[in-house]
Formats: sequence, structure tokens, C-alpha cells
Amino acid sequence: MSLISEKMLTISIPLAATIGLEEAVLLQALNELLYHNEKESNDDYCWATVNIHQLQKITPFWDIKILQRLVYSLRDKGVLLVASSPLLESSELRFAFNEKEASKQQPAIGKPMTDNSHHRQGAKTLSQSWSPEKDVLRQLGQYNIPAQFISDQLPEFITYWSERNDPQFSWGSKFIKHVLRLWRNHQTESKKLDLQVRMSTDWMPSEDAMDILVRQAGINHNFIEDAIPEFMLYWAERGDASNTWNSRFVMHVKRQWAKFSATMEQDSDPRPIPRDWQPSEELYEVLVLANIPRDFAERLSPEFTLYWRESAQAHTSWNTKFLQQVKREWSRQQSASSQVTYNDNKQRSNRSNSTRGSNLIDELSDRSWASS
Repeated sequence: MSLISEKMLTISIPLAATIGLEEAVLLQALNELLYHNEKESNDDYCWATVNIHQLQKITPFWDIKILQRLVYSLRDKGVLLVASSPLLESSELRFAFNEKEASKQQPAIGKPMTDNSHHRQGAKTLSQSWSPEKDVLRQLGQYNIPAQFISDQLPEFITYWSERNDPQFSWGSKFIKHVLRLWRNHQTESKKLDLQVRMSTDWMPSEDAMDILVRQAGINHNFIEDAIPEFMLYWAERGDASNTWNSRFVMHVKRQWAKFSATMEQDSDPRPIPRDWQPSEELYEVLVLANIPRDFAERLSPEFTLYWRESAQAHTSWNTKFLQQVKREWSRQQSASSQVTYNDNKQRSNRSNSTRGSNLIDELSDRSWASS
């Protein structure tokens, strides 16, 4: 059998790109049926009624359910007017193209329509005064989208599409898709914010975070433990909220370890601390990453040197030893400061309550004396 002799449906590529390939095929099939059936004019529209057998004969590659879906799709896009019950119930389709008869230019039978006539059939540009119809608002309301959110998206939608001057078959359908996309993005961001928590004083990195740092990054476990208090105190004081504290901690420790590894001595021979030993400038840069002031470390340097000279012990890296000492002292000082602040606030609160209690007793005594 020769395929060339078969009857062919010709569709427009721009039309298929605008309303969908399947919808464009069905639209052309209905256009063929419109020429071979009796037509009637009603409200300036050309109506036709075809039974399900005629429709399936010209589109044998679809079943009734698919046909019904595509008919509703064309209707929702504003291309087709439908005045019949669903195909599964009535077994017929009463339809009209959504354009007035006066402006309708039907192509000759068997002659494909031009790209421009297909692309512009029933399509309109968006005006500055456009507003969604009640049906559009009702459909959006079914998704539990607040009316204020819908209203907030309207100015941007009108400005964008009116400037593009791009014709569409149904601006209501376009607006629904626009609002739904923004609403889903809004819900996703809201869920992320709900998961964010502030840094607590008992925070600890997860097992996964420790595994990444120790096993995968090869970072010394003691180095990681020393970094926890400074990380915790820094973010607790800032008061920021996040749902990625473990990721932040991993990046913080990796940065410190990279700087530490690049600056600390690589000498493998242990040696006593020199009499004139001083921390290296690179060590102070590591402390900056830990948010520890330089002057705090400088105050600890003489005591550190004196202690280790008297102990006469030997180590491979005195910068490493001093860094650990500074971190421990800084963490201990910050914890003590937080406790002092808490106790002072508590004492002030107790004194305030005591004063209010004394004033209340005096007031009651005065009232009792006056009454007597």
C-alpha cells in the first residue's frame, strides 16, 4: 500500500509550538469535519455537530479518552467553543472555532492553511487593562492560593506580556500557569525557612559531617574538636538561623585545615622550644579564620614560651601547640563571659523583683495604716 495516496492532515509548525502538537492535529481534523457537515450560525459563530464515529474515523490513532482530553485542552486554551456533553456520555461533539464568522477566512478544502492564519487564529495580545476572569480566580483558589498573592503577581504579568506584544489564545490559562509556578517556588522557600534553626549552645556536628572531615578529608580529629567551640560561639552570637549548620562547619574546618597545613612546619624532628620563640605570621592568619583577635594570642605567647621552656619537652611544631592552646583559652574565656552575663542578668532581675516586692509591702502597709 502506498502511503502517498493516503489522505494527509497538514498542520502549522508555529501553531503546534503554540498550542501543542496533538492539539494542532485535532484542530486541523475538526477543520476538515467542519467542511463536510452541516453548519449553523449562532451568535456570529459557525457551529457544527459530529458524532464519535466521524471523529474516530479521521483520527483512528486516538481513543475516546484521549480525544476528550484534547477537546478540553483546546477549550481551556480558548481555541475551541464546546456546547456538548463529554464524548463518553453523548457520543457527539458540538463545537465552533473561537472566532467570529465575519473575520473567519476558511482555506480551500484540501489546501493547507498558511502559517500566519493558523498562528493568529483567535490569538490576542495582552492589554494594560487586562484582569483575570472569575473562572481563573476560582481555579487558582482551588489550589489554596491566597487572593493577595494572586493580586501581587498581576502587575508584573501584565507588564511583561504587554511589552512583548506576543499574542496568546488564552491569557487566563497563561496567568494560571504563571501564578502556580510562583506559588510552588514560594512554598519551597517557605519550607526551607521553616527548617532553619538558630545555633544552640549544645550544638554538635553530625556523624556524617565528622566522617567527611576525618575519613574523606583526612583532618586530625583533635583539630576538628578544637574548632567546634569557636564555630558554635561565633554563630550563636550572630544570631543567624540556618538549616545547613553541618555543611557550614565542614567548609569552616576545611578552610582552617588548608591554611594550617600550608603554614605549619613540616619538620619531623622534635625539638625544645627556642628561648626567643614567637608565633609565625601565618599562625595569626589561621586565628583570623577562627575569629580570635590577634592581641588575645599575643598576650598568651610569653606564658606559653615560659611554660614549655621549664618543662623541657620537645615537639615537632610549636606553632601547632600554641594554636591549640589559644583556641582552648579563647573558648574557656567566651564560656565564662557568657556565664557571667547570665548571672548578672539574673541578679538584676532578682533585685528588681525584690524592690517591687518591698514597694508593694510598703504600699499595703500605708493603706492599712490609713484605713485604721
